[in-house]
Amino acid sequence: MTVSMRANGNAPSCDLTPSLPNGNVRRRLLTAGIAAIGVGTTPAWGQSVNHPPLRIGTTAVFLDDQLQLLDIWRADLQATLRQAVQFVQRRSYREIVDLLLRGQIDAAWICGYPYVLNSKQLRLVAVPQYRGTPLYRSYLIVGNSDKKTEAITQLEGKVFAYSDPLSNSGFLIPSTELLAHHHDPSTFFRRSFFTFAHRNVVQAVAAGLADGGAVDGYVWDTIIAQFPAWASGAHKVWQSPEYGFPPLVVRKDMATPTFEALNAALLQMHERHDGQLILDRLALDRFVNGSDALYDGIRSLTQAAGAVTLESEARSTSAT
Repeated sequence: MTVSMRANGNAPSCDLTPSLPNGNVRRRLLTAGIAAIGVGTTPAWGQSVNHPPLRIGTTAVFLDDQLQLLDIWRADLQATLRQAVQFVQRRSYREIVDLLLRGQIDAAWICGYPYVLNSKQLRLVAVPQYRGTPLYRSYLIVGNSDKKTEAITQLEGKVFAYSDPLSNSGFLIPSTELLAHHHDPSTFFRRSFFTFAHRNVVQAVAAGLADGGAVDGYVWDTIIAQFPAWASGAHKVWQSPEYGFPPLVVRKDMATPTFEALNAALLQMHERHDGQLILDRLALDRFVNGSDALYDGIRSLTQAAGAVTLESEARSTSAT
């Protein structure tokens, strides 16, 4: 993984490349699934020449077999929408949001934090439902040798791993926790860095590259269930209140028929065999309609953080 590090606001970058687990039976099953899906769905949308591809932006939101899972999802959406679909992947939420606002992609799966910051220009398409609700938490994790830490305020002078500067669970929540206790997030830690994937936060803490980290609770729970070896050197010590789950969004100027078709395809995903396969691999129940009010909690955090967090975010991002 590529990690950008900063010490008390100064941010030289470096590359850390720990080895990741090799594929297993899931990879072979998914590969077989891709082949089966491809045979049955190619002609349906391919004959339509009047619609350009629907471009959907995403960051590292998947846990394993990412490209293969996207292939399955693309085939499922193409068969449902009768339109070519392209997934566009970038490293950070900022890159994905910039592409969306410039019209270079049509939709994106982003965090609730960048949605709140750009809600006047964006429209919710659908929100994942996880364990019965469209909500999730942020977790604070530390190394297994740390038996004393129970809160982020006990990690002063330590090394800390964030996920993304525009992540609610991986940056905004830990930053506002520090601000609530009158600590400056930009100077509180001896060093902090962004991993740009929640699973990389887990691995950084488990490997001893960081003393603590902030991670999406959904990702942590799924890693513990599916890939426990990844987290064998870390444990959870704190969890936040619940916030709106990272949504799929489009620009508000998307044509109504396109919006309605994508919305229906996502809401009915659990009713399709291949859609349910994808949801199972993502450990999600289904997609549901979401309201802007679902993100009022994140909106309150953004207001509480104010210029301090946003200034820190801008400085950190410019150094990556």
